[in-house]
Amino acid sequence: MRIIYKKSWEIKENTITDEGVYQKRREILKTMPLGFLSLGMGMQGIFAEENITELVFNDKKYSFIKNINYLQEELTPFEKASTYNNFYEFGMQKDDPYYRAKILKTSPWDLVIDGEVEKPLKISLEKILQSMPLEERVYRFRCVEAWSMIIPWIGFEFNKLLRLAKPTSQAKYVIFETLKQDDMPAVKNPFLAANIPFPYVEGLRIDEAMHPLCILAVGMYGRKLPNQNGAPLRLVVPWKYGFKNIKSIVRITLSKTQPLSTWQRLAGDEYGFYANVNPDVAHPRWSQASERFIGEGYRPTRIKTQIFNGYGDEVARLYANMDLEKNF
Repeated sequence: MRIIYKKSWEIKENTITDEGVYQKRREILKTMPLGFLSLGMGMQGIFAEENITELVFNDKKYSFIKNINYLQEELTPFEKASTYNNFYEFGMQKDDPYYRAKILKTSPWDLVIDGEVEKPLKISLEKILQSMPLEERVYRFRCVEAWSMIIPWIGFEFNKLLRLAKPTSQAKYVIFETLKQDDMPAVKNPFLAANIPFPYVEGLRIDEAMHPLCILAVGMYGRKLPNQNGAPLRLVVPWKYGFKNIKSIVRITLSKTQPLSTWQRLAGDEYGFYANVNPDVAHPRWSQASERFIGEGYRPTRIKTQIFNGYGDEVARLYANMDLEKNF
C-alpha cells in the first residue's frame, strides 16, 4: 500500500475556488498516477509536454512550466483576483487599481540590482524573461486586512536572479523599490504625496529572499501580470502578509543594514518588518486568527489562518529562537 502525505504548501482541494480557464486541468490530473501528484514526479514529469505552455509579453512568447507540485484544480477566479487589489499609487479603494492602473507604463522596463554586490546589474525585462526558468506555482495569498486568495503565479525563484549580481558577504538585507510615475493618481495628489513616501519600498532579510519559495512573478492565470496586480514584475513571498509582496519593481538594492519599509514609516506599530502571517499575533485593530477566503459567489468563506500561511514546514527554521510577537 502506498501512503500519500501532502506537503504543507499543497492546498486542500475543498478550500480552492474555481477559475474557468483552468477547468481542463481536472482531466489532465485524472490521467496521472496519484503518487506523482503528492510525492513529486521528478524532472521528467514536470517537463512533460502537457505541462509546458507559453506566456505572451509584447507579442513575444516565453515558455513556462506548470509545476505540478503546486498545481491545483480550482482557484480564486481571475475576475476577482484582478479587481480586488491594494495598489495605493492608483487609489485607496479595492477597485481603483483596476480602473486607474491602465496608465502604468510597463514597456520598456529595466531592473537595477545594486548595493552590496560584486556585479551591479541593469537588466531588461525581456532579458529576464529569456534567461530565467519560468514556472507556474499556485500559492496562498494572505492580506494583512484578513482576506485571502489562491493564485497561480508565473515567475521564477528570486535567488536565481540575485545570484547573477553576486551578493557580497556584507549583504544582509534586500531592499525593493516600486516605480514612481508622475501621473499616478496618488503621486500627483498633494495630500497623499505629502503623507505617503513614494516610491513604495519593502525589504527582506537575504536568507528570506534566497528561499526557494520566494519568487518574482511576471504573470498569473496563464497570462502576463495585469497592471493592477503589479505588472510587469512583482515579489511573491507566500508566508508573509500581502503588503510585503511589492509590485512593479524597478530597483533591488542589497544592504548591510535593515531598511525602513514604507508601511513601517507610516504605521510602525501596526506593520512590522517581518510581516509573517501569524494567527496568534493580532493587528492592533483586528484579529488575525481567521480570514475571508475570496472565492466564487457573493459570500466569501471564513477560514482559520495558519502560521506562516501554511508554509511553516519550509520556512519556520528561518525564525528559530526569534520572538515572533516582538519581531512581527
